[in-house]
Amino acid sequence: MQNKRIQLGVVVVLVLAVLVVVLVKKPNNTNDYSVVYVSTQEVYVGKLTTFPSFELKDVYIYKVTKDLANESKTNFQLIPVKDALWAPESMHFNRQNVIFYGTLSPDSVIAKKLAEQNT
Repeated sequence: MQNKRIQLGVVVVLVLAVLVVVLVKKPNNTNDYSVVYVSTQEVYVGKLTTFPSFELKDVYIYKVTKDLANESKTNFQLIPVKDALWAPESMHFNRQNVIFYGTLSPDSVIAKKLAEQNT
């Protein structure tokens, strides 16, 4: 009897562990982009998963540039990391270096710019 309880307990723990991994690893909606701000003051935009590590796919670097026509204004660029010389398929971040992250609103300027670039 005691042996069956132990086996049942092990099965329950394994099922719960698998369930937690599946729910946490659940991929974002393919249209969901997130922004990640790191301690080096760089901003990255991409499709984020946070388990088991911070990983961005379809990554862009967000850069602020001065407007050439009007120096008091700024513009931004989204530079695809895939076009860089090192062209990684994804980027992994050390959690201690991530200052903040969040999902982009579909109505944000960056989300609209990404939609334009991906069509």
